[in-house]
Amino acid sequence: MNQLHNKIPNSGYKQKKWKGRYTILLLLWSGWLLSFLDRMVMNVSLPFIGQDLGIDKTVQGSIISAFFVGYALFQIPGGYLSDKFGPRKVMAFAIVWWSIFTLFTGLIYILPLMLLTRFLFGAGEGCFPASSWKTIATYFPAKERGRATAIQSSVNTLGPAISVIVAVAIIEWLGWRDVFIILSIPGFILGVLIYKFIRNNPTENSLLDANELQELEVSNSQDNNNSVVDNSSSSLINVLKMPILWKLSLIWFLFDITFWGFTTWLPSYLLEARGLSLSKTGILAAIPFLFGALGTLVGGYFADKFEHKLKYVYGLTAFISGIFLFFMFQVDNLQAAIIFQCLSALFMFIAFAIFWGMLMHMIPPVIMGKASSIVNFGGQVAGVLSPFIIGFLIDNANGGYNHAFIFMVIALISSAILTFFIKKMNI
Repeated sequence: MNQLHNKIPNSGYKQKKWKGRYTILLLLWSGWLLSFLDRMVMNVSLPFIGQDLGIDKTVQGSIISAFFVGYALFQIPGGYLSDKFGPRKVMAFAIVWWSIFTLFTGLIYILPLMLLTRFLFGAGEGCFPASSWKTIATYFPAKERGRATAIQSSVNTLGPAISVIVAVAIIEWLGWRDVFIILSIPGFILGVLIYKFIRNNPTENSLLDANELQELEVSNSQDNNNSVVDNSSSSLINVLKMPILWKLSLIWFLFDITFWGFTTWLPSYLLEARGLSLSKTGILAAIPFLFGALGTLVGGYFADKFEHKLKYVYGLTAFISGIFLFFMFQVDNLQAAIIFQCLSALFMFIAFAIFWGMLMHMIPPVIMGKASSIVNFGGQVAGVLSPFIIGFLIDNANGGYNHAFIFMVIALISSAILTFFIKKMNI
């Protein structure tokens, strides 16, 4: 606090238009984009990996699940390490680690090694989210955290959209293995950039000017006044005992059942159930996520504007998304199905951004790493189960997708309903 006070500007100090924290956000956004590209290209590659390795849909789903086992198991350790040692080293190491196993994915020829590689890839990615959220909580004043989180989360839509286009182009040109080999390269570069330009303490970062540090001092003071959590009660054991976090984790688990099912199986659905060519699949599977990008930005705006009503806005938008998802697989007309896909994605990602904006307002920065990792752990357990269960439902329906989509609709609407039963909205 004293460090911040010593750098408070005088009244004549001219404020920069481009703030240092925007550069930090750009690096975080790039890390999230790369993490989604590296994981989502697997969804397009799955049918070709299945042919190469001679495996059915259930086993293909287990490859996705192997990633999420590692991703889920390292959520809480990643959050703990971020709070204990700071997010800088954790993020840089995580990106380099997962890039190594992105490379290895393209070199594997047998199923057991593929499962192990995807698990270790997931372990690296699992350490990244809590560190990035803690960085936002550290570098951004409370009034901007919802929008900053939404901008960061926009890769949840851009990532799937871009990954489909990139994967299709490289597969048609070189083959599925080269997708992973090529995409491993940017990670090594980004890991170095994050280590170079991000500091755990904003006062040690030359990118931030005195005005920004003053904003953070005021915001941090308000955070401390509004929260019952202090350093003495911020241990991992105490955070794990907070019931509200596990309630939110359950809500996020149900949401991510649908989110990961939708993003994982949409390319296969268009290829197999709708009979599209690979090139058309690349285009039509990307379009809903462009609507999702808009939804993320709208959700971020709502997250800062309607801070005290966010659980109602989340519940409503998640429910609407589930209804449109139901319509999507009920219609025979392809154009109508694509329209419903887009509408479902729009409201799904509004809900996505609102949920994490809500958490940014609820969770004090001192426990952001641990608390956010507990909530996100629920979502990644869904990531473990959802692809496998959906693959099983498809196989047992002789390749039909209706049962799988009904499963996703029920999960999403359940997530919406449970939100209304949360009474305490602060930690």
